Amino acid sequence: MATTPYGILSRKRAGRSLTDEEIRDLIAGTCDGSWSDAQLGAFLMAAVLQGLDSRETRTLTQAMMDSGELWQLSREVPLVGDKHSTGGIGDKVSLVLNPILAACGQPVAMLTGRGLGHTGGTADKLDVIPGLDQELNRQRAVRLLHEVGLAVGVATGEIAPADRRLYSLRDVTATVESLPLITASILSKKLATGAAGIVFDVKTGDGAFVQEVSEAHRLALSLVETSTALGTPARAVLTDMSQPLGRWAGHAAEVRETLDCLEGRGPADLMEVTFTLCEELTDLLGSPLTRNTLEEAVSSGRARETFDRWALAQGADPDWIAAPSLPLAPHEVVLEAPREGILARVENRQLGLLLAEAGAGRRVPGDAIDHGVSLLAVARLGDYVPQGSELARLYLRRPDSTLEARFAACFHLEDEGASPQLLGARIRLDV
Repeated sequence: MATTPYGILSRKRAGRSLTDEEIRDLIAGTCDGSWSDAQLGAFLMAAVLQGLDSRETRTLTQAMMDSGELWQLSREVPLVGDKHSTGGIGDKVSLVLNPILAACGQPVAMLTGRGLGHTGGTADKLDVIPGLDQELNRQRAVRLLHEVGLAVGVATGEIAPADRRLYSLRDVTATVESLPLITASILSKKLATGAAGIVFDVKTGDGAFVQEVSEAHRLALSLVETSTALGTPARAVLTDMSQPLGRWAGHAAEVRETLDCLEGRGPADLMEVTFTLCEELTDLLGSPLTRNTLEEAVSSGRARETFDRWALAQGADPDWIAAPSLPLAPHEVVLEAPREGILARVENRQLGLLLAEAGAGRRVPGDAIDHGVSLLAVARLGDYVPQGSELARLYLRRPDSTLEARFAACFHLEDEGASPQLLGARIRLDV
């Protein structure tokens, strides 16, 4: 059977399934350069238009994972867990969840990413902590897990190198939005670390990567089925992203809100999502933690203490840990309701794009980030808002009438409206 690039591309263009050998040859060519960017772009487009079946998705994921290092952390630290979010505005769940679980004795190892587009990456948020070294290799991750039960950071280049090349090509060939390709990209990196189990937070709504509930459900099922088939048990929860999660969006502001959460002052929606994912992951791993146990880790101060111990172990400045400095950008824009009504809709994706354009995100990899640019969501969907009452605040480095007008246009008051359902379906193949 032909395994030349031309033969593989011809088969997939015709809608035929690729063999395991063909997929492995494709990924080998991705890594050794024998497949050109043009050929890989053609494959990606054919995969989007013709689809990949579940076997092809599994094989692609496995081959991408096998293209680099395999850490196999669960051999060193039994029952180490992991969590992944598809991302959204104000999504700081990982920052809150990790120290809570570690404080309860549940080890967590998490490779993080940087944001591109309308959502911020966890690694970008952690950059606001002076001295924090996010570079992780296997040896360092194992040491951190033994010392504090928590290792969080950006992997060195040896994890799933095939994904780096394919992801960069997907970004410029309009092939990002393919569920099999998304599945393989996420899992090739996640499974390479060798966690004992993973919980996925799959966002839906206007600020989510996958907005429609039906499509988000398909992605969640694909992630759970593929991960499980490749030997790592997984679950997924669909959660709402039709408004900022918590009250703050923007890197310094989100770290500030994280510390509030760990000290018992977190907003209800953010804590509910966090505790739900904690419960799902620990139940999956066979050592379920109750809501009372999780809440006690926060109220007792152990979660905040664990955050501090982890940050110090990864090189954070002790003076900052003792007195965190998280300044906001200086120009404050207060948005007041132009009329009374129910807050019926928030253009959440536009808020994310607006923040990115103001400096809180990057348009291309390598762009500098302004950690002080942020927004505060005062009113929530379904709230009655009297005329003249505060809807939200925006913090910019300097006045910008265009951005300020766009900010005001993102909030819609109507005569009727309702709060969205925060938690959606849960995908569990193990029960």
